[in-house]
Amino acid sequence: MNQHYTPQVLDSLVSRLTNHDRRLLRLVWNHEVLTTHQLLQAAFDNQHTGRHRLVKLNRLGALDRFRPRPPLGSAPWHYVLGEAGAAVLALEDGLTVSEFGYRRGQALTIAYSQRLAHTTGVNSVFAALSAQARRTDGCRLRTWWTEARCKAMWGKHARPDAYCRWAENGLTLDFFLEYDTGTESLDRVAAKLGGYAALATTTGIDTPVLFLTSGVRREANLHDRLRARSALASVPVATAVEGDEPHGPLWLPGNRTEGRLRLAELAHHFAQAGSP
Repeated sequence: MNQHYTPQVLDSLVSRLTNHDRRLLRLVWNHEVLTTHQLLQAAFDNQHTGRHRLVKLNRLGALDRFRPRPPLGSAPWHYVLGEAGAAVLALEDGLTVSEFGYRRGQALTIAYSQRLAHTTGVNSVFAALSAQARRTDGCRLRTWWTEARCKAMWGKHARPDAYCRWAENGLTLDFFLEYDTGTESLDRVAAKLGGYAALATTTGIDTPVLFLTSGVRREANLHDRLRARSALASVPVATAVEGDEPHGPLWLPGNRTEGRLRLAELAHHFAQAGSP
């Protein structure tokens, strides 16, 4: 335990945190970094209340935050777990902070990492689906596994950016997410289907792989490559261009050239078990 977090200090801190605060801290820890907007989408019904609470948690040391410097304009605050927040979560889990796996310097390295844009991009999909589920009857984000959890589970064959189970109005879709920022060649992105084919052979489950791209032209070119490869690998795929509503009619299945579907409708298209 950090010497600053004596039992008395921890008791005082814990008493100032609500159950919602602790769930939010764990959410940030699991996702590595979340922006203000993403946290408001995923965890708050009222934006004013949410912003006020995030500032409070930062002042308590439960959350750390930084603001990247983009080439143009300004960036939102990005939140990571703070030292005090790690102490609280470690206490909940019956661990020391070291055993919990937290180091403040390591938590903040994402601020200068080339992975920042990719990580926040993946998390934007999580946040948008969370927001849709929070505000819409009949929608549920039943499962979201992060890249780290996916790697631990399936890393021998494939390393998706996320695994998700999305339910909407009686349709349920399980899928792997590949968030494409445009930094890899299209051939390299498409070649990932080989790993997913091996995973499907091992598990006996053909889970669709959804590729979210950074632009219209890149999506069209990637879609062509995936169509050719998926025919050989027998992996169901769909593509879309990044937008604010990943649950919406953005998705073009790999075996189509037109006719985009809502996220949940892909379950029917791919005839996943449990969907009508």
